[in-house]
Amino acid sequence: MTTGNETWSAPRDFRLRLMRLEGVAWEEIAEALAVAPDAAIARAKRIGARQPPICLTTVEDPAREPLPAGHPQAWGVLTEGTWLAGSRYPMPASAGDVA
Repeated sequence: MTTGNETWSAPRDFRLRLMRLEGVAWEEIAEALAVAPDAAIARAKRIGARQPPICLTTVEDPAREPLPAGHPQAWGVLTEGTWLAGSRYPMPASAGDVA
């Protein structure tokens, strides 16, 4: 009885990873590697082959007006990954509040 590991080698694993990153469908990957789709999927899970990242951002209009100071979108970009992440913009005191 074969375990299926005889089918896999470093070059085949590399090809599987590369095709997966390129977003190739499982059926095409399986056909290219001459294995069943279930075998390709199982191998990808075993070797940690990742699917391509999904880009959720949209391209903004480069001619748009600048965002005002403290805008949640701009503030979030500035504070992401810092201890200020998730905090609100500290609104400055108005001129009438200064004594």
